[in-house]
Amino acid sequence: MAAMAALQSSFTSLSLSSNSFLGQPFSPLLYPSLAKSTEKPCPIVMRLKRWERKECKPNSLPVLHKMHVKVGDTVKIISGREKGRTGEISKIFRHNSTVVVKDINLKTKHVKGRGEDEPGQIIKIEAPIHSSNVMLYSKEQNVASRVGHKILENGKRVRYLIKTGEIIDSAENWERVVKDKEKTEVAAAAS
Repeated sequence: MAAMAALQSSFTSLSLSSNSFLGQPFSPLLYPSLAKSTEKPCPIVMRLKRWERKECKPNSLPVLHKMHVKVGDTVKIISGREKGRTGEISKIFRHNSTVVVKDINLKTKHVKGRGEDEPGQIIKIEAPIHSSNVMLYSKEQNVASRVGHKILENGKRVRYLIKTGEIIDSAENWERVVKDKEKTEVAAAAS
């Protein structure tokens, strides 16, 4: 108890005010390095792989990029080995702006057997493509187009194809995508 009182008295003897530093008056002109820096801090980078970095916000959450496509959209590949082919988007990765298109950009993967009863195998998987290499596609008019945004009479904001004027975002399209996703989840759980 006596030691605590002695410690408190030693702290009160130190005269620390808002404009002093350990009892010494603080002058920002004498110490320019302690003054507030006007430079922008460098962006925090989160480790993804040895050769790849994922850009992060100051709160360590990844930066998610806005994309012109959504899951369920029909797209046409405009560059690369698969140029000219069309397919439907099945998955989106917003942190690096890539999309997975059904039956496009198939890669061969060698899978090791997990046990004595399960042999190793060679399977084909769909690899992601950068979103800048795909363009929205109209099945009715067989034309690829850029995407535009407009507000309907009821106040709903929708996406449409600029060349054809066809509205992409509709309730029945979204319901179809959700049903397809549920079917694949049930099939994956069954196998």
